[in-house]
Amino acid sequence: MFASSFPTRTPPQPDHLVRPASASHSNLYLKPLSRFEVMLATEYYALVRYLGVRCFDFLVDMVIVPATTGQMGILPGHVPTIAELKPGLLSVHEGNDVKKYFVSSGFAFVHANSFADIIAVEAVPIEQIDPALVQKGLAEFTQKLSSASTDSEKAEAQIGVDVHSALNSALSG
Repeated sequence: MFASSFPTRTPPQPDHLVRPASASHSNLYLKPLSRFEVMLATEYYALVRYLGVRCFDFLVDMVIVPATTGQMGILPGHVPTIAELKPGLLSVHEGNDVKKYFVSSGFAFVHANSFADIIAVEAVPIEQIDPALVQKGLAEFTQKLSSASTDSEKAEAQIGVDVHSALNSALSG
């Protein structure tokens, strides 16, 4: 197709489109990695970081994210990946310490250099969530869903049920 459209030109090759990697990156895969760096940002924390304050930035052993395709564990040297996050529990493992956050949605970007960016709309430490309020919200949105008459009301109520169900699941597991 390219040759018939441009008979006097050579098609571009991928190596012409990408900058060569630095020498420091070439040794990255020769040594085993035991930890990797992860940055967790929310709309608020990204703004704070932009103003000069660090957001969540960890050197960790593993992160487990609630991807739309299922739970995804990210370890050092993970293949580069982009994953959409669904409401659920995000676990950050640092040695024997595990920090747990509830994320409402977002994306996880895993880079080849053992660095991961996790961008969440909201990320709340799990210990700050009140189980009684979650149960109350779940009951409220379930009732709204059953009494909704328009598609818009049903969609809003279903989102509330989904988020509160994910919160409930994160608290119990």
